[in-house]
Amino acid sequence: MNRIKQILEEKGIKQTWLAEKLGKSYNMVNGYVQNRQQPRLEVLNEIATILDVDVRELIVSNKDNKHE
Repeated sequence: MNRIKQILEEKGIKQTWLAEKLGKSYNMVNGYVQNRQQPRLEVLNEIATILDVDVRELIVSNKDNKHE
């Protein structure tokens, strides 16, 4: 899971802008934003750079979801 959607909303950035900056299709970026597909680590790093956030801010920790 990722937090790309939340970061875009917080910064007031549109998916189309991010897609253009990444050189990816809107459909690809929309898949990331809707968590239908997860970007490769290199792409996630590029998104973090473009959005000026730490890459860790884009990731939802799986440790928070563990059932003990």
